[in-house]
Amino acid sequence: ISDQKPLGCWSVKHGQVLTCPVVCNFETHEYIAVHDHRVLRIWKNEDINLDKAFKATLSADVHRIHSLPQGGPVVLFRAGGVRTLDVLLEAPQQEIENVISDETIRWSEAFMESQQPVVIFTTEKDGDFFVYVQKPKQESTHKYRLEPQELSQPLSFTAYLQNQTVTLLCLCSNDSVYKVLIPLQQDPEEEEQTLPKSLLLNLSVSGSVLKGTSLVVLDKDHVAVLGSLAAPGKEPKECLTIWNTKFQTLQTSKELPLGTSGQLWCYEEKFFLTHGKVLTVIMYKCETSSLAAAVGKLKDSQTPGVSPCVNWNTLEDEELVVSLQSQESVALKAESRMNLRSRRNSAAKAQPGNLSDGQPLLNLKDAPTNVLEGELRKLLSKAQTPDLQATIGSVVSALANRSKANPKYYPQSFLLQLVETRDLSYSLCPDLMALALERKDMYLLQICLQRFPDIPEEITYACLKTFLSISEAHLRRTDVDLDSVICYIDVELRNKEVKTEIVENGFSEELDQDMCDTKMPTQAHSKGDSESCPVGPQRAALLNAILHSAYSETFLLPHLKNLPAQQVILFLRYLYYLYVKCSEKVNTTLPGVRSPTINQIMDWMCLLLDAHFTVMVLLPEAKELLSNLHKFVRAQVRFYSELNKIEGSLRELQRLNHLRDSQSYSIEVLEII
Repeated sequence: ISDQKPLGCWSVKHGQVLTCPVVCNFETHEYIAVHDHRVLRIWKNEDINLDKAFKATLSADVHRIHSLPQGGPVVLFRAGGVRTLDVLLEAPQQEIENVISDETIRWSEAFMESQQPVVIFTTEKDGDFFVYVQKPKQESTHKYRLEPQELSQPLSFTAYLQNQTVTLLCLCSNDSVYKVLIPLQQDPEEEEQTLPKSLLLNLSVSGSVLKGTSLVVLDKDHVAVLGSLAAPGKEPKECLTIWNTKFQTLQTSKELPLGTSGQLWCYEEKFFLTHGKVLTVIMYKCETSSLAAAVGKLKDSQTPGVSPCVNWNTLEDEELVVSLQSQESVALKAESRMNLRSRRNSAAKAQPGNLSDGQPLLNLKDAPTNVLEGELRKLLSKAQTPDLQATIGSVVSALANRSKANPKYYPQSFLLQLVETRDLSYSLCPDLMALALERKDMYLLQICLQRFPDIPEEITYACLKTFLSISEAHLRRTDVDLDSVICYIDVELRNKEVKTEIVENGFSEELDQDMCDTKMPTQAHSKGDSESCPVGPQRAALLNAILHSAYSETFLLPHLKNLPAQQVILFLRYLYYLYVKCSEKVNTTLPGVRSPTINQIMDWMCLLLDAHFTVMVLLPEAKELLSNLHKFVRAQVRFYSELNKIEGSLRELQRLNHLRDSQSYSIEVLEII
């Protein structure tokens, strides 16, 4: 999530459907999926083709797989049967018993109790709800009936295990949360019991009622509810709320104006929820609950174990910091978020969690630059704090917004200093590169491309288009970092012969003429694509920064298809020039600092050709370039093929050299047959 890059992607065949959520086996680091209800797939991260992964066809439909950190995966079948994955894989076609009849599973969860997995699930039949508790290793099943509630139905369930008792929480349609206690130690022959429900929480405050859709437990005194908050005379607004169940109080809430899917997940003290098209991840920490904190009377903010302030990351585009003074014992701060590949420039900003350090800077965001610089230097001189980078990112975003509002204001040197000296990222200051593109600040864009690990493909494409479209005259007046090109491009006399060490890497004119009816560029020709760089050193340095930037091919290709044909040809000519330069070297490595690698060059050539192959074939001005590129690649394939033929002989020579006395002088002629 922090790098905003997909780490893996697997697809089922056309016509197949994943029918339950994929889980990870914590013990074997494998993924487990079920498609078409009965087909089990297991694979590892390095596996590419899901169709070749382990496959087992089961005898019954699977409802859900639960993965326990110390207990391994357990499989819950639609008919109520439960098996551990190990037992199931021993005989995939084993018969699965029908535990439920004419009932539909509404919710399920798994726990570890006394080093044994326990599966709990709720079912519904004709408006009645039941709870099942299964211990698969002991082959025990207990069924309970939930006490019916007049004029309301359970909408969502959650549960936690404590002292061999499961506490089941029910979010009901009457805007209330009920608690049900389920004992795990039970006489196996005891008949079905009716479990009473006790009111835990009314979701109403000051006349406003929360119509909840999803519920999670934070600790024994706090729950989080996602839903729609309706106030009299106002339109309902979706929001995430934190409630204190011990003192029946709403501790804090955050409006979600872009809407949600109605689902809320909680894992390892982090919330996961979708907000619009964005996956938002919020870290929280629950401290000791106190009556003073719950009713807003806590005055000593340094009270041990109590956090009176809730700091949310902004979910709106224009907000910088939101501090909700709810005097509570739940501290939240946004950790990171990942845009689900829509990558809008209005992505939410990461905010400082340490307001005591960052607040002076944020208060001075409209002050003169020299004043702000002075305050920032004071902050940087202090000891590093965990939230320092988020604070600096907020300052950079504030300066970027100020520059957008005032065209005459642009603290370039200050922004460069922050980017060059601090470990920032795109997600910490997403407005910075958009501002640099607007101001055509090539140097700042180059530094951001070199240092930011999480630049969206949309921004990478915008930088590439700008670098290719800007005039050479403007670039010659632009100050950019030339370290990546100065060792293989003659900066002063670019239009003359390029002075580099020529190592033919096995090529000869006779071989090339025999293979391709064309000559390799072993002599200097001022007009040859492969001999003189088709772009100036400034543009070359900027394009090198693009080649080094991280990207996902799936999400970059749609943007590259919008690149104008002439710019595509120019970029391909430069990549061809780099390709030839790399091939001149025995180690296929360009000299210089942050110079492109042969793999980066080849990857980008393939990307451009994939995005514009039809256009390149039809354009007359691209014909010679494509022909030269084809001949050069074919010559290399032929050359390496010849090398492979003598690989065995070369290894034998290397072995003989080790056996020979290195101190004696001799001349030997070895014939390679």
